[in-house]
Amino acid sequence: MGIYSHQRKFTVRYSDVDSADELKPSAILSFAQEVAGTSADELGFGYQDIIPFGYGFLIVATYCEMKTPAHPTDVVYVETWPLPPRHVLFERDYRLTNDAGEEVAALASRWCLVDLKNGALLLPTVLKAHETCPYRNEQSTSPVWKIRKLGEEGREVYRLTAKANHFDHFHHVNNAKYADFFLDCFTEEELLKNRIKSFRITYSKQVKEGEEMVFYRSDSEGETIIELRVGGIVTTQFAVTFEARGNQ
Repeated sequence: MGIYSHQRKFTVRYSDVDSADELKPSAILSFAQEVAGTSADELGFGYQDIIPFGYGFLIVATYCEMKTPAHPTDVVYVETWPLPPRHVLFERDYRLTNDAGEEVAALASRWCLVDLKNGALLLPTVLKAHETCPYRNEQSTSPVWKIRKLGEEGREVYRLTAKANHFDHFHHVNNAKYADFFLDCFTEEELLKNRIKSFRITYSKQVKEGEEMVFYRSDSEGETIIELRVGGIVTTQFAVTFEARGNQ
């Protein structure tokens, strides 16, 4: 086998874009989630392969650099490949391009394989497909994973109760939903004035139905950090950088 990658083609829908008619972070994460799933299916450790054992892959971090904007009806090609695991961390990178070959976005993600019965983190060796998986060392980007804790810093922006429509088949808020939740901490004016350069999300605790999510925002030079807290405990963090439109 040559260098492995898995690619799918998506047409950008009007529901995938923001009020500037540009592909939204949540849509990028949805595309990435889809190709990660079909790549895992192809490699023998997809959802249908591992759920009979009571296992599931849960995402713990995502890093994304946004480059050439994509617009409604544009075609976007999403390529993905798995990197060699690091102990209990499974890493996967992605590259999004358009019909002209321009890079739309580059992503990196980290996942854990979890025993859904007891929450234990599992090593790659529990997967038979791990022995023959064509891991690839190439990275699409150079991710920065850590996001500093806000502590007492930050102002409350809004509150939202987790509902069933936010959930995926693991009965917790789907990772792509968080991007919209976090960007709701900005005004439309802010998002029209500035384009996202990069964002990263760390997921440390699942949010379940009926829990109240409280969002805190802190702005510093060059970066905004938003924390989602449930009962005062940080469950998810978001860090984003912007550039003024017209400076691209």
